[in-house]
Amino acid sequence: MNWRAMTASGVRTQYPVHRLHGAILLLLLLATLLMGMGNSLHSRMLWIGEQVWPNYYLLNPDATQPTCNMFIDVDSEVERRVQAYKPDPDDLFSSPPNPEAIKQSLQSNLALCEQRHLQFAENQKHATWALGAYKSVEQGLAGFLLNNIDLTKFLFIAMFAMAAAIAALDADHIALRLPRNRAEWRLSQGVQFIVNGLMVLSLNAYLGRLSTSPGTDSTAILQYAWAGVFGLFMVINAVRFVYIPERMKAGALSLSSGLVVPLYCGMGLIAMSYFFFVDGYTSGLAIYFGMMANLSSMFINIGLYVLVGMMLKQTRIPELLLNLVKPFNLPAPMLASVIIFATAFPTAFTGASGIFILAVGGVIYDELRKAGAGRQLSLATTAMSGSLGVVLNPCLLIVVIAALNKEVTTSEMYGWGFWVFILSASLFSFIVCKTEGNWKPKPAPGAFRAALRELLPLVPYALTAAAVILAVWVVLGLKFNEYSAPMILPLVMLALVVLDAGKTSRETSVSRVQTFFDRSTAAASDSAVHIGALLALIGFSICLGGILERSDIVHAFFPESLTSAWVAMLVIVVMLTLIGMVMDPFGAVILVSATIAQPAIQIGIDPLHFWIVCLVAFELGYLSPPVALNHLLTRQVVGETEVLVAERTGSFWNRYKRLLLPLAVMVPSLLLVAFVPMLFYAL
Repeated sequence: MNWRAMTASGVRTQYPVHRLHGAILLLLLLATLLMGMGNSLHSRMLWIGEQVWPNYYLLNPDATQPTCNMFIDVDSEVERRVQAYKPDPDDLFSSPPNPEAIKQSLQSNLALCEQRHLQFAENQKHATWALGAYKSVEQGLAGFLLNNIDLTKFLFIAMFAMAAAIAALDADHIALRLPRNRAEWRLSQGVQFIVNGLMVLSLNAYLGRLSTSPGTDSTAILQYAWAGVFGLFMVINAVRFVYIPERMKAGALSLSSGLVVPLYCGMGLIAMSYFFFVDGYTSGLAIYFGMMANLSSMFINIGLYVLVGMMLKQTRIPELLLNLVKPFNLPAPMLASVIIFATAFPTAFTGASGIFILAVGGVIYDELRKAGAGRQLSLATTAMSGSLGVVLNPCLLIVVIAALNKEVTTSEMYGWGFWVFILSASLFSFIVCKTEGNWKPKPAPGAFRAALRELLPLVPYALTAAAVILAVWVVLGLKFNEYSAPMILPLVMLALVVLDAGKTSRETSVSRVQTFFDRSTAAASDSAVHIGALLALIGFSICLGGILERSDIVHAFFPESLTSAWVAMLVIVVMLTLIGMVMDPFGAVILVSATIAQPAIQIGIDPLHFWIVCLVAFELGYLSPPVALNHLLTRQVVGETEVLVAERTGSFWNRYKRLLLPLAVMVPSLLLVAFVPMLFYAL
């Protein structure tokens, strides 16, 4: 969390703006984007080549004339070979050649030679300089992609290194609260130094194992890169330990000071304690964290989605969308319900709940407060606005689940996920309207026409987005779906920022190019903080999950004697909720896929049902203490002061509604989703 958090909706950046770092990170993300589109571009080039030059695959501008002889007297050649035969006195099985077999062989070779000459003649008709130039570019691209398969891994490591370094420099790693004095600052930096140092120790142990195994050079290079990254983090922690910001006053540690330690450090210490002292597996931490490089494309997509969210924040789109409902003068409970329904879909497009909260959470909170909503309701709605869309198309989390588990498909999960979303969002609306009262809207005359007028400013943005998606389809043949969304959406958002920058430049003396550069680098700078914090959390979540994978905890919960699917589902609900409380969803999905999924399915839980329950349990986990990641991010956006003020007066429900309302919605939703479908297949 960041001490610069502000509540004003007009604030464009949430963190100190690092223009240079933002520009470099933006270039890294665009490079990974181009690498991801490389295969699509190559496929498109092959298709274009086939359309322009028939049999493009067979054409070769550098082909030479075949040397085989097309004019052979077959009968004479057969007779010559038969007469040339001389029996070998040392070969017991020597026999005269078969003239018919020789004739068939010669005829086949002659036909093949004739075909080669015909192909060469056809090739010469199309072997123009244009074909040669096009073929050089196409084959050059193919060779580059083939020779740089591992480049994506190093681009990911570079992206993580820069992003996490910025998060460490600004002390922005996710923690339960901020340091309030110099002693707590040193505690936070000191623990980070220890965790990063232990990671370097684990990497060193892993390199020692690799040195004795042949054919591991490429893996060893990756580990050296990781060691350099965590060594850099240690240097940053040491510098920040010594040079403390002036805003930090003198003070001592208290019982709550442990809350300032970043969450990834807590996960790392738990995982290290198990690997070092229980399992005797010193290199375990390095191996599990290194899984991120093996899944680098997925984690790069997370970075791209973060960039999409921060780019969205640099435009007027959130404000323009909220302007659509302002003419109806919705009371606070109804506005909160509308926001829950409306924000779920853009949440799905940003790939993970926290990103959307960071992008537009401040706008949502301010609009609810202007409509008369209390602080607690505004905080609860802002926190939930980013979680319900996790089950909708094209959320990246479902793509990851389908990639890791062949028993389910994205279309099945999106189909059922939509109805799960309707259930939870409707339950939210019912509870809010019942507990808040005054939920009936009282629109002014002409409200509908006013809303239509507010729709007009959004038309250029919609047309621009459609044009970019169409252009990608025409140029690359890449349709917009859940798999291509991480690659297409950043291009869409860059185009929208250009459009929005043009509108701003007409109102100011700053050029469109300068405005676009300022906004894009500011978005990349904000992205760096969030990418670094999220990826560190995900990486150590995977390490924490290694404990479940290597221990007998899963077998203890799912013993061979357990045959009741109902009891198994109860255990699954509890376990998945606990995992969702303390782990990032992407790391949790990898963990659940490797540990809990198969035992549960073998007991009789339907795979599709299991993973839908998993997603809803994770939604509950995002909103549940002790971590409650969505609440942490909401507090980060609106400011810690707002949260503290909201807890000072009123009944227990009113003081902690921001926590209790999401639980009142998600707990019944999870129980309904978990047990009602079993009435149809588990009785």
